[in-house]
Amino acid sequence: MAELPVPELPPTLSRCSGRFTISTLLGMEEGVRGPYVPAEGAGCDGTHLSGSTLCTRTFGYNTVDVVPAYEHYANSNGVGDGRRGRPSLADLHSILKPDTGHLRPPLSEPQRSNGVPEAGPEEAPEEPGRAPTPEPVRFGWVKGVMIRCMLNIWGVILYLRLPWITAQAGIALTWLIILMSVTVTTITGLSISAISTNGKVKSGGTYFLISRSLGPELGGSIGLIFAFANAVAVAMHTVGFAETVRDLLQEHNSLIVDPTNDIRIIGVVTVTVLLGISLAGMEWEAKAQILFFLVILVSFINYLVGTVIPATAEKQAKGFFSYRAEIFAQNFVPNWRGPEGSFFGLFSIFFPSATGILAGANISGDLKDPAVAIPKGTLMAIFWTTVSYLVLSATIGACVVRDASGSLNDSMAVGSPGCEGLACGFGWNFTACAQRQSCRYGLSNYYQSMSMVSGFGPLITAGIFGATLSSALACLVSAPKVFQCLCKDQLYPLIGFFGKGYGRNSEPIRGYMLTYVIAVGFILIAELNAIAPIISNFFLCSYALINFSCFHASITNSPGWRPSFRYYSKWAALFGAAVSVVIMFLLTWWAALIAFGIVIFLLGYVLYKKPDVNWGSSMQASSYNMALNYSVGLSEVEEHIKNYRPQCLVLTGPPSFRPALVDFVGTFTKNLSLMLCGNVLIGPQKQKMLESRLTADGHIKWLMKRKIKAFYTDVVAEDLRSGVQMLIQAAGLGKMRPNILALGYKRNWRTVSPQSLEDYVGILHDAFDFKYGVCLMRMKEGLNVSRVMQAHVNPTFEAAEHPEGNGTSGRAAPGTADPAALAGEQQASTIFQNEQGKKTIDIYWLFDDGGLTLLIPYLLGRKKRWAKCKIRVFVGGQINRMDEERKAIVSLLSKFRLDFHEVHILPDINQKPRPEHIRRFEDLIAPFRLNDGFKDEATVNEMRQGCPWKISDEEVNKNRAKSLRQVRLNEILLDYSRDAALIAITLPIGRKGRCPSSLYMAWLETLSQDLRPPIILTRGNQENVLTFYCQ
Repeated sequence: MAELPVPELPPTLSRCSGRFTISTLLGMEEGVRGPYVPAEGAGCDGTHLSGSTLCTRTFGYNTVDVVPAYEHYANSNGVGDGRRGRPSLADLHSILKPDTGHLRPPLSEPQRSNGVPEAGPEEAPEEPGRAPTPEPVRFGWVKGVMIRCMLNIWGVILYLRLPWITAQAGIALTWLIILMSVTVTTITGLSISAISTNGKVKSGGTYFLISRSLGPELGGSIGLIFAFANAVAVAMHTVGFAETVRDLLQEHNSLIVDPTNDIRIIGVVTVTVLLGISLAGMEWEAKAQILFFLVILVSFINYLVGTVIPATAEKQAKGFFSYRAEIFAQNFVPNWRGPEGSFFGLFSIFFPSATGILAGANISGDLKDPAVAIPKGTLMAIFWTTVSYLVLSATIGACVVRDASGSLNDSMAVGSPGCEGLACGFGWNFTACAQRQSCRYGLSNYYQSMSMVSGFGPLITAGIFGATLSSALACLVSAPKVFQCLCKDQLYPLIGFFGKGYGRNSEPIRGYMLTYVIAVGFILIAELNAIAPIISNFFLCSYALINFSCFHASITNSPGWRPSFRYYSKWAALFGAAVSVVIMFLLTWWAALIAFGIVIFLLGYVLYKKPDVNWGSSMQASSYNMALNYSVGLSEVEEHIKNYRPQCLVLTGPPSFRPALVDFVGTFTKNLSLMLCGNVLIGPQKQKMLESRLTADGHIKWLMKRKIKAFYTDVVAEDLRSGVQMLIQAAGLGKMRPNILALGYKRNWRTVSPQSLEDYVGILHDAFDFKYGVCLMRMKEGLNVSRVMQAHVNPTFEAAEHPEGNGTSGRAAPGTADPAALAGEQQASTIFQNEQGKKTIDIYWLFDDGGLTLLIPYLLGRKKRWAKCKIRVFVGGQINRMDEERKAIVSLLSKFRLDFHEVHILPDINQKPRPEHIRRFEDLIAPFRLNDGFKDEATVNEMRQGCPWKISDEEVNKNRAKSLRQVRLNEILLDYSRDAALIAITLPIGRKGRCPSSLYMAWLETLSQDLRPPIILTRGNQENVLTFYCQ
């Protein structure tokens, strides 16, 4: 389809990037009428808009909406994050207001027709007058990954130890060692390929891949271990190079000091030179790697040519006889020698040579397209290096005998007597040195066998230099790159200093220096076979976690797991992880335990610190899956009394306004049951929905900071009662639904509007209608501390959170308050966070509500802060049956297995209260009385029209006994529980439609007034929550 001609646009329009912005439309045709976009759906085929870039980017349709574009998804971290250039839902859905700043053009470069920007999406526009920033060096899959991995795999083991391993294990077991190593590395390579193609990969290599997949806990620990292992690998490869140079010096009798110290001197000098190359920049390092790669290829060719050249007498004296079937047959089987002479001993020495597969991934930040380069380069490197290992092992095992003296005097005629060994058939007698185990040459004794076999020995020496130095250089670059990313994430203290980058490639120069110090320390060990097993466990631990990352991400079925690399298997990844762990213990079990101990320690530290990072890890997906599966599974199980848990919907309003209520419920629900803090936002929906979005995160953070294990939810409603009805009906999920409504006592019920009083009592009726239990809490100082928050800025709250009471009370009263009263409220707000000491928890179980009045104090007494408190139970009884009733209650409590300390019978519960207390109650209800003079019901209803909270004389008379009982109970509470830590009493119930709200609140006021300790009025839903049966 032919493109429409696009005329030149002003610079402002050319940066519009895929949408009509308000400013653009204003400038073109709406500038006079104010900052509004044209009508939705207006076409682009009129006037000067025709064929413009704006119209072609929205396929000729004039709208605020945008077409899909790359920059809308770049740097997106969480659900609901604002995207650059994309309109918000309010822009599309709500009435468009004249706000030119709200819809702003994106700050990205112009994009191509397919939506992918020409320049990188993260590049900021250059400032005028400033020199352009130089482009960082980026590598493709061959130069950046394949060659780098091959060079790291072709390390010191290839030249110096593979012939020796072949002599020890035989060709067959050597191939098995190689293939076992390759199996682990190939599976790991497939896992790396899958992880690296599941989203954009940045710098940090292996640490970045694991941490973004499994989360910061495992990622951080393995990042430290992997960086350290690479630093030690620098020492291993450098010692291999130093050994070769030392051997050359020995051949020419030119040792510097002695054989061991020469390795140390040469190693330190070498690693210093490599450090200089690394500090010169990635471009110079890459050029050096290409040079090393060419040298190694030439040395391979030189070796293969040497195997087919007829052996000279000097080479035959050293054990080389060209290809012979007899030699191949003898070297096919193992011949263990020395302390390392075991299969897993040799495997531990060889395995580090396979660890170079991560060399490309470790510089992921320096690759042009890591998602393409890492899979392609890594797998190709594994294939070609495996072929080279197998060929080298088979060829040298078919050419060289295990023992040779190197002396030309040991030649003999074929068939001479007294000669033992395979070399006798070739005219050489190495019997004497073989029996004394003093032979200097042969596969079992001479590490430089490849150099001896080759056509031109110095080329093999050059290959050894190239292999060892390239591997050391790759590890020297990898360790700081991985460590730099770890430092920038700030998961651990005191390491941020090493995260600073320098230059256009953000080179971690400080990390280079740290790696150099570690490498020098291990070079001073000067023993290659001692260093190799140390890092084997660290690399295997990394491989195990990489494979487990792939498996875990696959098994969680997260929609975000969409790797473009398809040739992997989650079960193969799990197998690779398990094999890696098994191999760790088979190599050196104590080193494996140390590695796991370090990982667990670092893991525990990060779990304790809980860093504020969110990378969308598979652990989060797994947690969701587990919660979902368990919740669905729980719904299939019938409820049983033994498994009853008090699951509370707490009407807190903003949780920070009623901290004592939150602390109280959080104490007995912690690690036991569900707690849900509910907040009703009263007002216009549009305004309150915005307030909800702004404040919800702050409330959750407050709960977390106070260490309350609870959820927070809010609803927008026209009034408090309708909002609470929404919460009661909709809160929870499946069996994880509240069964108790917890709320604070309404202290200002006498002064608030009558409708507010009706709503409050109506909430209690609604709870009972929905089969909820009710837990009502009263404190002498009150529960709402919003006045304290107004007087003192609360540092745990965001600026958007202002102290408004929207839960069980209205807006906080303005004005100043008495400082002493504020101090009392502040102290009361933390009462349930303090040790309660040797006080008492007094339970007044006056009426059988199913046992909830007993259960909540019992759960409270199990907590550490309440453990020293004695729990006393008071029940009503008759004075002539006190002993029998006490025994009955004690027997019942023992069957419930509730270990309460004391049981008391209250025989005087039905005595008449004191006259002054009766008068006080009558004065309390006087303002709410109808004073109808005992008229008939129809007349009373007509008089009460519009004021249902009024109390008729008939209602006062009918409920007189119940009213006097509340007065008497208050006297008993003051007598018995004045110094208790907590009072729990059965909540009286007012019959709906027969007990006015003002009379009911007068009962609650009378029952709980003048009490210093907190009082909990509890009423279950009249169904059992306690049982003494086993089934």
